[in-house]
Amino acid sequence: MGELPGWVRWLLVGRFVNALGSMAWVFVPLYLVSGRGLDEAAAGSVAAVWGVGTILGNLAGGSVGDRWGLRPTLAFASLASALGCAVVPLTPTGGLAVVLFVMGALGGIGRPVSFALVTSALPSEDRRRASAWMRSVNNAGTVLGPPLGGLLAVHHFGAVFVIDALASLLMLGVVLLVVPATARAAAPEGTPTRVLTALRADPRFVLLLLTVVLADTAYRFAYSAVPWQLDTLGAAPWVYGTTISLNCVLIVLFEPWLAHRLRARSPEPLIVAGFALVGLGWLVVAPSPAVATVLAALVVVTAGEMLYKPTATAHAADRAPEGMHGRYQSLYGAASIGGTVIAPPLAGALFGASPRLMWVVGGFLALAAAATLGLSAAGKNADALTLGAGE
Repeated sequence: MGELPGWVRWLLVGRFVNALGSMAWVFVPLYLVSGRGLDEAAAGSVAAVWGVGTILGNLAGGSVGDRWGLRPTLAFASLASALGCAVVPLTPTGGLAVVLFVMGALGGIGRPVSFALVTSALPSEDRRRASAWMRSVNNAGTVLGPPLGGLLAVHHFGAVFVIDALASLLMLGVVLLVVPATARAAAPEGTPTRVLTALRADPRFVLLLLTVVLADTAYRFAYSAVPWQLDTLGAAPWVYGTTISLNCVLIVLFEPWLAHRLRARSPEPLIVAGFALVGLGWLVVAPSPAVATVLAALVVVTAGEMLYKPTATAHAADRAPEGMHGRYQSLYGAASIGGTVIAPPLAGALFGASPRLMWVVGGFLALAAAATLGLSAAGKNADALTLGAGE
């Protein structure tokens, strides 16, 4: 971390505290039942709009950041998130769906804009480390925040939203006081100004996005298939909680170190290796589902995640035309959470047919992503060698 610019290190501190305090989304379903008296079905429907807002905000955030400027957009999103959290306890129950949708959208805007703000300001060789550190501090906050939120919720649910608002205000202060205000660089002549034009000129990035959707669908089995399998095996709920904490702890401890050690390696082979590890991890479970094999699989899958997620985030920045860093991060962010929509119903249908089949399909999804991207990279290298020999 010491080799990163000082403002990036301070931004990482701000993101950690913000992640530590951003606990409201964890407790919204419980708050709606315990604090507002809704039944579980109604609470689930209201809480779902938060997720819809997050996806739409992620898709729109990069475009807004590219037009308004990344730093002002992140500052606005942080301020608006703080205000949104503060008004939740004061909002009538009938208006909560609207407020939660807006809060989700604002949180979604912050993710691609913050990654684009850092990666666009750093040289290519530093982007993977910075992306890894940003993911690491988020995971550290996620490990520590919910238990603290649980303690606050025992006394008063409103305190959870107040702490979340204060965390967003702290992030606003870091952005305004520490992040330098830089003029946007003029795009070279001939640089595309529309994202569809840029994507048509960069089919390799489109292929990366498509394979990330496949791999993320397999990866997200950790949040649907894993708890169902553990429940079938008779494991107590705390076992699943421990597996998710294990995932976060491994990322906090090893992902920045791994990104630093592999910073000189070509990105696509690392992404392919990460996809392959996700696939192999789930195939470990298929022959003999057991608590031990599920935990072992999660470690392998986490290793794959640590390889491909920060590398692909930085690679999106490397491929972004000048002036499109925000939009490219939005596109990558949408692909990297696409599995949250696809994985639960897919895993549910397969689990009903055969748990072993579920793990086989999950494994082969990620392996198919690895094979597709790997073969494409091999073809590109072969074409380059042929061209070199011809010259």
